[in-house]
Amino acid sequence: MRRPLLAMVAALCLLAPPVLPAAATAAAPPAVPPGLTATEVSFRGGGGLLMHGTVLTSASAPARSPRPGIVLVHGSGTGTPRAKLMSEAVGFAREGLSVLVYDKRSEGYSLFQRSFSQLADDALGAVAALRTQPGVDPAKVGVWGFSEGGWVAPIAASRSEDIAFVVLVGANGLPPLRQQTWAVTAGLRKAGVTGSLVERAEPNLYRTIADGGMFPEPYYDPEPTLAAVRQPVLAIWGTHDLLTPPQESPPVVARALEKGGNRHYTFRFFPGADHAAHQSPDGGVTRLPELAPGYADLVGSWAGDVTAGRPPATRISGPAPTQASPTVPVNPPAWWESASMQLAALVLLVVAFAAYPVVALVRRLRRRPPVPVTGAARLLSAGGLTAVLGSFSYLFYLLMTGGKLAEPGPVVAGRPLIWLALQGLAVASVAATVLTALACRRARGSAPRAERVRLGLLLAGGVVFVPWALYWGLLLP
Repeated sequence: MRRPLLAMVAALCLLAPPVLPAAATAAAPPAVPPGLTATEVSFRGGGGLLMHGTVLTSASAPARSPRPGIVLVHGSGTGTPRAKLMSEAVGFAREGLSVLVYDKRSEGYSLFQRSFSQLADDALGAVAALRTQPGVDPAKVGVWGFSEGGWVAPIAASRSEDIAFVVLVGANGLPPLRQQTWAVTAGLRKAGVTGSLVERAEPNLYRTIADGGMFPEPYYDPEPTLAAVRQPVLAIWGTHDLLTPPQESPPVVARALEKGGNRHYTFRFFPGADHAAHQSPDGGVTRLPELAPGYADLVGSWAGDVTAGRPPATRISGPAPTQASPTVPVNPPAWWESASMQLAALVLLVVAFAAYPVVALVRRLRRRPPVPVTGAARLLSAGGLTAVLGSFSYLFYLLMTGGKLAEPGPVVAGRPLIWLALQGLAVASVAATVLTALACRRARGSAPRAERVRLGLLLAGGVVFVPWALYWGLLLP
């Protein structure tokens, strides 16, 4: 089942970024600003994979004075280099922490494959490496997880008493599929899109790809893992987070920690900050290199208090974040809307609509006399085929550009022009189905048998197209 679905994605989603191969060598060490020292380290991650990173420490830190350490766990992305987190690494190092930042794995991790458990093993390998560094107190090493790392870091912490504390940034308390569907639809809504595209088409597409095994860990529930975390937790959200629902996630995280009896958690909301707690001048659309003011200070002072035996009691501070729309549960599909059924419908529609002109072309190449063709049949063939392939191509384009904010193109009356055009073709195809059926009925006895078969297949495609287009929102406002 998964192979044909992957083939379908490859055919329809040419905009997808290439999957990178597993790195054979370490990425180039990042440039280190003045006042910091860098030490290159290697360690074994999940499955024994050799991984590479850099430990940053303040140059003024006493060489033999035991100090806290922190391991940075990346957000989503294949083979993300350590340089992507250098703003955080530098900021935390200047606050007195020894910071290990490493290159994310690409082996066993791709657009369609990943394991939070394996990523947690990578983080544990990094923790073990940092605990052996000179000047680092092995009892004072914590983990920091950003975005996807907000699912990974608690798994690592729940497995090891060697982790002294947990810092989460842009963490999500909801299942990945629900979060990602919200992020893309929220981006579309921010661009002014309303109607069936955001209410039906995008959620249905995510359900389909998850059912086909192309969305890793879609229904992972982070609450049981968070309830198993006993270490003090600092959770940070930007008030303009556009990728994690910033109003819904904090209560879920708090509820899970409370359920496990963990009362040592601190939540902080940073105004004017985006998903990564970086400064953003335009409500979370643009991410600046600079961290939100006070963010690095908070991590440094909080980690210092925790590792000194002064874990703070529950505290929530900062302005309330904004969330334009609520998330919507994304449940597994019923059998009739499963990936296999959607694939079967897609194949049927393409064959039915494409066979009509292909047969005509073959007859012409063989110099056989042409058969009568109605304008309605031509419209159904061309319009139906364009609507089917065009809608899937456009939906996958939105999916691939939805990692930050979906880019729907020009929007008119709450509908992207491309979607409006596809909806127009869908309506025209339905009308052409009716007209073609009437024409076939009138010419039932006079048309050649081969032509009746060709028209019958075309009409079958038209009949299937109606419920298919309703399901995908092409025939809805």
